[in-house]
Amino acid sequence: MFVLTAAFWKNDYTEEGRDFLHRFEKLKDVRRIVIKIGTSTLTHASGKLNLLRMEKYARVLSDMRNQGKDIVLVSSGAVAVGMAKVGMAERPRALPHRQAMAAVGQSELMYVYDKLFSEYSNTVAQILLTRDVMEEPLRRQNAQNTFETLMEQGIIPIVNENDTVSTEELEFGDNDTLSAMVAKMVGADLLVILTDIEGLYDCDPKSNPGAEMIKIVDGIDDETKQLAGGAGSRYGTGGMATKLAAGEIVAEAGIDMVIMNGADPYALCALLEGQPIGTLFVGDKKQ
Repeated sequence: MFVLTAAFWKNDYTEEGRDFLHRFEKLKDVRRIVIKIGTSTLTHASGKLNLLRMEKYARVLSDMRNQGKDIVLVSSGAVAVGMAKVGMAERPRALPHRQAMAAVGQSELMYVYDKLFSEYSNTVAQILLTRDVMEEPLRRQNAQNTFETLMEQGIIPIVNENDTVSTEELEFGDNDTLSAMVAKMVGADLLVILTDIEGLYDCDPKSNPGAEMIKIVDGIDDETKQLAGGAGSRYGTGGMATKLAAGEIVAEAGIDMVIMNGADPYALCALLEGQPIGTLFVGDKKQ
């Protein structure tokens, strides 16, 4: 594992260090991007949609599409939105109840996305996936063909797990893993995971004020995995461990991944202008 922390990365003058420092600058050239937005980024503490932030993301992603980039959006939030709509305070434990909330929330989520993106003259399409679709070759090829056709027509696919019919527990199909599998399937250049933290730290920043953010990681090993904490918010399912698992999936395919705070949608623009935002996990370019 090669890492550069925030404190040292600007002062690393080794050949290896300089090479990795330029990895952020190379993100300016990416053409196909999968962006995963977590529940904590999409919603307020109440569980209801953060409409102002969603509107800004629709503007940012529409502008990226207008630049000629292929955009795939993997969006969490269906269960949380469903809970908020029916007035449920706590995330239900029973699978049928979570599936019911996903059914309520998914239609609301897509309605909002469609309305916001249409204001910037961009069309979106809903794609709901289950794990068997990704693993069975013929069904996977059909899904891949759908993605390619949509992007050829300038349409932005919005992806979520098909929670309402999935026979697995929803946590088994977390959207961090789903976004990595989608990125690999569509041959993305970059996966960006937007969450409620700045990136990967060398220790828990909530309990250690001296924690340093790691800017660049080349190779996710057991030492890296030990830096991951537990699950995320009461509305979401993912934590840092699922994000590192996603990083392993895309790294094997030669795809870079960035974990960054999703609170400011315009930070995504800065990232794609080469600014060192979040933690960059370098894909294995030998693939």
